[in-house]
Amino acid sequence: MIAEALVATFIVSMISLVGVVLLVLKKETLDEALFYILSFATGTMLGAAFMDLLPESIGGISAKAAFAMALAGIILFFILERVVHWHHAHHSEHPEHEKPLAYLSLLGDALHNFFDGVAIAASFTASPSIGIATTIAIIMHEIPQELGDFTLLLYGGFSVKKALASNLLVALTAFLGVFAFFGLAQYVENLDYYGMALAAGSFIYIAGSDLIPELHKETKTSRSIVQLVAVIAGIVTIWLLTSALGV
Repeated sequence: MIAEALVATFIVSMISLVGVVLLVLKKETLDEALFYILSFATGTMLGAAFMDLLPESIGGISAKAAFAMALAGIILFFILERVVHWHHAHHSEHPEHEKPLAYLSLLGDALHNFFDGVAIAASFTASPSIGIATTIAIIMHEIPQELGDFTLLLYGGFSVKKALASNLLVALTAFLGVFAFFGLAQYVENLDYYGMALAAGSFIYIAGSDLIPELHKETKTSRSIVQLVAVIAGIVTIWLLTSALGV
């Protein structure tokens, strides 16, 4: 259980190095790839939240407690994002403050990754299939997020090497989330169920506030249909995965 969570966290952490593709891929190619990744990620996060994490958490704690924790996850990630966005808006017109923005972005990402670790640990505690589904959902979201973080760090004055190293270091805070969860689990009853509900809330928030608004920027009907298919494919992938593994 702990070993599986650590392996999954390592894989997720390595996604932080995806920024190197910005150095080798043409912008048009990368934009096209992100078009599909964002859509599929939306489906995997919603699928994991509504078809795996919330139902599993309700199996161990009351529905009221599970939904309260999911709501707490939504509020928590709203606060994390507002901290970064407020700072960005306050200093966006002052180039001399680009570095502080980059460092604040790293701090926000560290907190985000910490709770990703909590989500992974909680889901693997429930079952390997829930853990794998959760990991896939996190990976699909991390790809576009890490590309954005890498771009922001370069904009903030970081060298390529420093940006990659900083992203990797911050990604490793997910391990702190894993260790914190397993450390507290022996003292807090049903922590895994509360953790899964919290993770479900964070997934719902990310899909609803970050990913779906990006999808709405597409105005062509044909490409919107492709987006919908990709979203559904993400949901179906999570459903098939958990069904095949016995959830």
